[in-house]
Amino acid sequence: MLGAIVGDTVGSVYEWDNIKTVEFPLFLERSFFTDDTVMTVAVAHALLDYYDGTAISETELVRLMQLYGKMYPDAGYGGRFCYWIDNPHPMPYNSFGNGSAMRVSPVAWVSDDLAHVEELAKQTAEVTHNHPEGIKGAQATAACILMARQGASNDEIRAYMEERYEYDLDFTLDDIRPLYGFDVSCQGSVPQAIVAFLESSDFEGAIRLAVSIGGDSDTIAAITGSIAQARYGIPDWIAEETEKRLTERLASVVNLFCERFM
Repeated sequence: MLGAIVGDTVGSVYEWDNIKTVEFPLFLERSFFTDDTVMTVAVAHALLDYYDGTAISETELVRLMQLYGKMYPDAGYGGRFCYWIDNPHPMPYNSFGNGSAMRVSPVAWVSDDLAHVEELAKQTAEVTHNHPEGIKGAQATAACILMARQGASNDEIRAYMEERYEYDLDFTLDDIRPLYGFDVSCQGSVPQAIVAFLESSDFEGAIRLAVSIGGDSDTIAAITGSIAQARYGIPDWIAEETEKRLTERLASVVNLFCERFM
């Protein structure tokens, strides 16, 4: 899950710049965590305290997502999600935004069973993103992470994504980079994030590739980073630069989750 937080932090300062290159400073003084990190930590907290080996308590997951959202109100949430955070009776709102995919990474570390991980991903998505594409984006991301963690080849991951989730991955980043723009939908950003991972050869390179296409850079890099961590691990200096930008509360949950599940 730290890979998602790295991607979010690195991508945060490039979200509107569309830099279209892999040559950029990985961390700037103003690099910061966004809603991607906050909600990833909320999911991790729910798994730590309210996962019984079969399912996550939906009630507690919602409570924690709202709690963390209110603790970090300026993290950059979308309008409908802001309303959901403050709603005393929060209900899913048929979203297919990429928020479901950017927060899902912790579920891929609590089980070695692919079908179970996909079901957990569905649970974390559908409390807000209950549109089929929103659920699909979360499940596909979690499946990629688990498959990478278990040593699946790029060809195996690509084939599973294309067959199970019907994602068209028959493109390169060079193909799409010139014209790719801001797209916060799962269907318009998850395949791109997966291809960034598939084209990479190390963790840092994966993050750079994800940011290089422009668009919703923090979320695309968060999704790519969550998969890349499972394949490559994270260099110590990158982990340290990221962790020092977290609050004590967020860092404590990350550390507890890593100790228990990773």
